[in-house]
Amino acid sequence: MKKIFLLSLILLSSIEFKAQSNLNIDRPKLVVGIVVDQMRYDYLTRFYNKYDEGGFKRLMNDGFNCENAHFNYIPTYTAVGHTSIYTGTTPDIHGIIGNNWYDKFSKKSIYCVDDFTYKAVGTKKTNEQKSPYRLLTTTITDELRLSQNMNGKTISIGIKDRSAVLPGGHTANAAYWFIGKNEGKFITSTYYMEKLPKWVNDFNDLELPKKYVKQKWETLYPIETYTESIADNNNFEGTYNGEKSPTFPHDLSKLRKKNNNYDLVKSTPFGNNIVTEFAKAAIENENLGKGNYTDFLAISYSSPDYIGHQFGVDSKEIQDTYLRLDKDIEELLNFLDKNVGVNNYTIFLTADHAAVQVPSYLNSLKIPSGYIDVDEFKKFVLGVTQKNFKSVKLIENVSNFQIFLNKEEISKLKLDQNKVTQVLVNEIINYEGVNKVVTSQTLQNTNFTEGILYNLQNGYNQKLSGDILIVPNPATIIHSKVGSTHGSGFSYDTHVPIIFYGKGIKKGKSKNYTPIINIAPTLANLLQIEFPNGNSGSVLEEVLR
Repeated sequence: MKKIFLLSLILLSSIEFKAQSNLNIDRPKLVVGIVVDQMRYDYLTRFYNKYDEGGFKRLMNDGFNCENAHFNYIPTYTAVGHTSIYTGTTPDIHGIIGNNWYDKFSKKSIYCVDDFTYKAVGTKKTNEQKSPYRLLTTTITDELRLSQNMNGKTISIGIKDRSAVLPGGHTANAAYWFIGKNEGKFITSTYYMEKLPKWVNDFNDLELPKKYVKQKWETLYPIETYTESIADNNNFEGTYNGEKSPTFPHDLSKLRKKNNNYDLVKSTPFGNNIVTEFAKAAIENENLGKGNYTDFLAISYSSPDYIGHQFGVDSKEIQDTYLRLDKDIEELLNFLDKNVGVNNYTIFLTADHAAVQVPSYLNSLKIPSGYIDVDEFKKFVLGVTQKNFKSVKLIENVSNFQIFLNKEEISKLKLDQNKVTQVLVNEIINYEGVNKVVTSQTLQNTNFTEGILYNLQNGYNQKLSGDILIVPNPATIIHSKVGSTHGSGFSYDTHVPIIFYGKGIKKGKSKNYTPIINIAPTLANLLQIEFPNGNSGSVLEEVLR
């Protein structure tokens, strides 16, 4: 009997050991998230033959390329994009509904990462007080730290503060962003630490921005080979202050004084170079990917956005920016191979939004497009309320293609709010350049499952958004007639790259529709951790080994 009992214990122990063995999780030592600010998917294909083998091509050919990836909400802005990527959900849940938005509680415009309960670190500027407190959910970076009992490091880096703060989530060890003007360095806030680490001060002491503003921005290759972009001198591009034409070369040494000194670096490809060097310094000095836990490095390349806004998506400047960024990606990959190990890291590369082709350029080709003058639009809306309700005080704010009603004034005049909104909707739909107008009630009471109103609904936050939401016609924007912008739910703003690469990732590609919110749950499944707590995305099974 004792022999049978002992044998049973041995068998049970063996089964338990096997079960525990099956639970061993072979995680990468480091996850690297790369977000390129304002990158259209077609930049991968349009410039493909001009790229080297070790950058974008390496990711595309040796990783998993989601060719039909899209943002599934409106508005497609920087803060919203970075947040949706890292939370696995949309603004209706995570609460970041813009870069800036009108706050109907404080009755003023607010900025997504401003937090005046903290102080700036590394600068005497008083407007660099930042934190992620407006973000209502966890991020994949939060969940990774939580899953490891707050072990492992999360470091987040960007040119823009919002592009560093939001991906890092609530639990980042550090988020660093770049300030220009006369400083030209990376800083942080007391949300993360009381003083900059020595390695950050040492990096700032290198004064790399000073090196770049002393030179000319010339094309990487002979400009005549840039056949994928329009003529260098055209009527559809903006110029730096002090330039007579939007043409190469751009002499930064002569332009720096009229363009806020080191701010000028942000609007050139050299901003990407600085971010790459800072990322390498972070990997080395923070020993990322070297410990017993999985670390996360979030990198945001913001310079393409500044350049796209100024010169447009078809410019020689954009082409040169991406040819140079290709080399940055190659340099970063080679550095990871050497310092972390070829099979020790996993990368995803995506964008926070894409961008529209310059409408004035499209007009020159007889393609429908246009501009809305926001001041004229506001006058029109006030005219509607004056004509129908004898008051110009019914509108509290017009911004981000939303209208916020003055509820107190409507109540004071004993008006029916539903009637006011419906009259406005019926009038605004006839305004030139407007495609759709819906009320908040419609978005609360109707479930859209596809199309532009589905995107609008995903971006509508019942507590924070306006009372009337407006969708302009395709390629119709609020912007100057030179340069480009973004923000809509149309394909030119939503179609971006998603590429996974490295440990645990299959080699392949997919043409299936892939919403951007699927990145976070896919990473969570790879890491075998919990999804971000507001997640509404799905695991991309075809991506994972």
